Amino acid sequence: MNTTKLRQAPLTAGDPFHADVVAGLSRPQKRLSAKYFYDAAGSQLFDRITELEEYYPTRTELGIMRKHAAAMAGCCGPRVMLIELGAGSLVKARLLLDRLDRPAGFVPVDVSGEHLEEAARQLARDYPKLPIAPVTADFTADFPLPTIPAARRVVYFPGSTLGNFEPAEADALLRRTAALVGPGGGLLLGVDLRKDVAVLERAYDDRLGVTAAFNLNLLTRMNRELDADFDLGEFEHHAFYNPARSRVEMHLRSRGAQRVTVGGAAFDFRAGETIHTENSHKYDVRELTARALACGWRVEAVWTDPRDYFAVLSLVAEPR
Repeated sequence: MNTTKLRQAPLTAGDPFHADVVAGLSRPQKRLSAKYFYDAAGSQLFDRITELEEYYPTRTELGIMRKHAAAMAGCCGPRVMLIELGAGSLVKARLLLDRLDRPAGFVPVDVSGEHLEEAARQLARDYPKLPIAPVTADFTADFPLPTIPAARRVVYFPGSTLGNFEPAEADALLRRTAALVGPGGGLLLGVDLRKDVAVLERAYDDRLGVTAAFNLNLLTRMNRELDADFDLGEFEHHAFYNPARSRVEMHLRSRGAQRVTVGGAAFDFRAGETIHTENSHKYDVRELTARALACGWRVEAVWTDPRDYFAVLSLVAEPR
């Protein structure tokens, strides 16, 4: 898959992170939002995931970008304000920025403010003439854009982050993004495609255990920021493909019966009970094209890799 940053003291009960955790752990199927993965440590672990042998999405999307970035830049047009959602380390954006025609500015948006600011500083050193305005914000809600005169706004949303959302939530995000760029604005959207189940499950349960550490870091974060008492040794990473919903699910599974407290609130776990931490939906381009149209977007181009593992779509916001 956001305004939370590292804190020196535990959060209070009025903090959105605390409220979301208490609400999520109170559900019959305990769950937490994937957006809370991305504190500084989680962002660094995700960067390591993208380099794993089993994790094909990043290198496959990078391959598509390297081959077709010039065509994508052509779809963006001149003097564009490029807005990247879930910007992370800005690796993919560089391929696009190198080919844009006189870009008006770059606005990376991400949950992890510390990680984002450092990536933006590095980018500014390499693009000294490009206005760069990082925004630490939850892109699933409205957020203010900096004032940068531009001929057009284009959102860049790579990494198949859209797949982290339930279908209704993803559609709502597509509609919100269309409103953000306005009629005639653009969206470059990266999505992971349906494929062999073994390939999918290996990508989310690597042999080195980096994805497991990424998942378990969510418990570490709650211990640090919410005065929780999770014993990481009593939970294990669990990932599997759910064919009925066309998604890989990640869970944290309790090894035994136990009680955990979070900021004074107690939660009981049965042996084998899980916290559902992430979904990664896999797409069919034809189905996604129809959904995008219903959300205010017209698909103008699609680029895929030779194995059809991944796709990048260029969309244009239609007048409503």
